[in-house]
Amino acid sequence: MKVACFFLLVIMCVGYPLSSRAQDSSLIKQPITDSLARMALREIQVIGNQKTKTFIILREIPIKPGDSIQASRIYETLERSRFLIYNTNLFSEVNVYPVFVNGSEFNIFVMVRERWYIYPTPQFKLVDRNVNEWINIHNASFNRVTYGLKFAHYNFSGRADQLRVFLLNGFNRMLAVSYSNPYSNAKLTEGFGFTASITQSREVQYKTDNSNKLLRFTNDKYVRTELLFRANYQLRRGYYRRHIFFAGYHHHDLNDSIKRPEFNPQYLNNGRNYGGFPFIGYTFQYINTDNVNYPLTGKRYTATILKQGTGFTGGMNLLRIDAQYSKYTPFGKNWYGNWDFYGTVKAPFRTAYINQRAMGYQDFYMRGLENYVIDGYAAAIAKYTVKKKIVSFQIPLPWNIKSIPYIPFAFYAKTYADIGWSENVSELNNRLNNRFLYSGGIGIDIISLYDIFLQVEYSINPLGEKGLFLHTKTNF
Repeated sequence: MKVACFFLLVIMCVGYPLSSRAQDSSLIKQPITDSLARMALREIQVIGNQKTKTFIILREIPIKPGDSIQASRIYETLERSRFLIYNTNLFSEVNVYPVFVNGSEFNIFVMVRERWYIYPTPQFKLVDRNVNEWINIHNASFNRVTYGLKFAHYNFSGRADQLRVFLLNGFNRMLAVSYSNPYSNAKLTEGFGFTASITQSREVQYKTDNSNKLLRFTNDKYVRTELLFRANYQLRRGYYRRHIFFAGYHHHDLNDSIKRPEFNPQYLNNGRNYGGFPFIGYTFQYINTDNVNYPLTGKRYTATILKQGTGFTGGMNLLRIDAQYSKYTPFGKNWYGNWDFYGTVKAPFRTAYINQRAMGYQDFYMRGLENYVIDGYAAAIAKYTVKKKIVSFQIPLPWNIKSIPYIPFAFYAKTYADIGWSENVSELNNRLNNRFLYSGGIGIDIISLYDIFLQVEYSINPLGEKGLFLHTKTNF
């Protein structure tokens, strides 16, 4: 009965008329014309940017002064420019207009509203993987939180460069600083960044049990210390593709008890409770969506290859490949659908415990299985979602802040189905490894200021469990 209900859900999702591909009503409508006449762009004017350098905005516009374009493609090009400018995450509003000078020339006006860039904000962070784990396993204990101060500037010099400083205490404590400058050269095609941090925790998640739950070693004192340094170089010559090269060093120092037989001698796979390793890697990104934080149209894909350690077997040595592909399709009348595919493969198959993580961390999870972790040397997930925008509105604020004149809200009702698989070696197998997994459910997405969103989902998983799950996400 449970399997039948699941496949009924899949049929309901996939059965929506996919041939209906009407464009999002929010797009600028292009006039119907068969004209092949070309028009020349005379100039581009940008209004509303006070902190952001104008050349950062002009970089995202595919047409430059002096270029010519078919008249029938002007509005398409301007809408493409609007998406690119908005996806810098520097602005809360972007509008791009043509002004026709005469029958053969036109200008472009870009009007932007800058976001609030400086955030000296208090921090209140859960140490658990998600809200559900914190509530269901630890009874929402405030002893399992990290608090402190975060200073962030998301447009430090007006070139879309970001500076972050963390000073945290509590269950975990951390001192971290990071800086990224994506456009450091004159051509705005190259960038760099670095991160340095020291983190201490009162807990080590030292093993995954047979029921796919994490076993924890907890102490009143700090039992884990991590040092991390990472530097990266970014190349972005076009508009949608990024090449990111990174390298760094990661060191772990654990409580001596972790290497005992009753805990996990294979945690670091070196017979000791400490160890460090260098790493190097490469990431390719393609992002062509209407909104990089909550897309409704377009596609994006990412691939990463990581080499950890100086050898190929033993200790912390690891070679890992990760990939993600997402396709977002508007169906018309405020209906949308999206496919998401995730995959990872690692070698060697027998490695340190902390290298075995697969499902259950960050975005690599199946809806309905948030309470579990599923380790493996190879794993894949496919997700399909159909949603409809049901209402949107704005709440004006009583005070006059130019960057935040109101708080917007949009609500999307959705239904979804996920399938997945995680492969592991036999001696590390758990009840959710090496088997076909499926889940599905219904939910609501709530989108607000600066694309902050809350997801409320009711899911059923392959164990027959049903429950309400919460997810939040911000882009800062």
